[in-house]
Amino acid sequence: MLDLSGGFLYTASFMQVRKIHLKSFGCQMNKLDSSLVVSALTEQGYSLTEKAAEADVIVINTCSVREHAEERVFSHLGHIKHLKKSRPSLLVAVIGCMAQRLGDQLLAHEVVDVVAGPAQLHEVPALIDRAMADHNKHLAVTGNIRQPATSEAVLEDSHKLDDFEIVHDSDANHIKSQAFIRVMRGCNNFCTYCIVPYVRGPEVSRPPQAIIEQAKKLAAQGIRQITLLGQTVNSYSYRSGNKTYTLADLLEKVSAIDGVHWVRFITSHPGRFDASILHVMADNPKVCPYLHIPAQSGSDRILKAMNRGYTARQYIDLMETAREIVPDIAIAGDFIVGFPGETEDDFQATEDLIRRVRYKNAFIFKYSPRPGTHSEKRLEDTIPAEVKQQRNVKLLDVISEIAEQDNKRFLGRTLQVLVEGPSKKPHLNRAENADHPQLIGRSAHDYIVVFNGPESLTGRFVNVTITKTAPLTLFADLT
Repeated sequence: MLDLSGGFLYTASFMQVRKIHLKSFGCQMNKLDSSLVVSALTEQGYSLTEKAAEADVIVINTCSVREHAEERVFSHLGHIKHLKKSRPSLLVAVIGCMAQRLGDQLLAHEVVDVVAGPAQLHEVPALIDRAMADHNKHLAVTGNIRQPATSEAVLEDSHKLDDFEIVHDSDANHIKSQAFIRVMRGCNNFCTYCIVPYVRGPEVSRPPQAIIEQAKKLAAQGIRQITLLGQTVNSYSYRSGNKTYTLADLLEKVSAIDGVHWVRFITSHPGRFDASILHVMADNPKVCPYLHIPAQSGSDRILKAMNRGYTARQYIDLMETAREIVPDIAIAGDFIVGFPGETEDDFQATEDLIRRVRYKNAFIFKYSPRPGTHSEKRLEDTIPAEVKQQRNVKLLDVISEIAEQDNKRFLGRTLQVLVEGPSKKPHLNRAENADHPQLIGRSAHDYIVVFNGPESLTGRFVNVTITKTAPLTLFADLT
């Protein structure tokens, strides 16, 4: 095996294994991308290390959805700069949405050797090999990210990415009982604040047969929970012959596979949500009764400025329909505070919507203008940072208050959970012992459950009885 200087490395009679360190920022889609790249590099002989100082290659998977995410990447590159001074042979690859957005600008950074966008995921291992061999910088991003989904270039990249995912999906998640399958890529919604359409391109749905075959392969390898991923997953649509396949069709087909115990999907957009999805959820016990569906605001004026395509009343009606069809459904959401022009009345409308819907949990984000988006070009960021922070804290308090009240209904109930492994942040009110450490499990409704048990339960389904509740966590005993 060649080292970075072109020589050969040997330890006794064995070739030295190169080490790769991964740092991933952003959404579940990025986590899937990261695991696929690591799996491909592992297949080439690399081993994964948690310590950047030990690595021969550092891969940073980036996010551009918020300014803070990009700031964290640049900060991380600053730390790597010190490593590279002492080890010039260290190779740094930056991939993902930020790589697509900044391209050459990011490649010009003194520590960066490889830059690759989301559509070039399949090229990353070869780009790293090339950079190691010729000691040059290498760039691979999409030149015209918004070309039509039916264009030859987009379809060709899509086929290559599909092949890449299917080949490496067996190692797509650290928890070997769970896996993610991307059912579509890109977004066509063009919310005025969002950069995703400009870095991930147009919506492209994968052929249903490819998804089903991938799910069957995963189930045969012991995967028991499959999560279907899409930027707006409920927009999935694939025409084959006389039939147009939808997300509801995929949920039915994946849940019918022997060995699959639970099926989830994220993330949904309220503007194009078909009730057929809810009916499949109600009728099929394998489809988890959990819906992540961002509202972003409770103000019609702000929703219109965001180009969300629905009103607060329409969103509430959809949530009420969801609870009529699936009475025990758990709903999670996203909200943006401090959008340009947001008044106290607008903010109060958002708080009122949250209290009306009563979310299991919700993620609150402070608005930050993203370069190239409509809101960055045409709307002035008028809300002071301190006001954004106050509104952020207020909504988090409201959500916590609701969750604390609603979670009490679980006291004394027995739930089935999928055990994810030992808790990384042990809760002080849970006694620790060597044979029965604190474990983290997750229910079908996506509730985090903490209980004590043998670590050998990791990856298995177990029944637990809830003994205590908190806004973000349920505490239990093994049944």
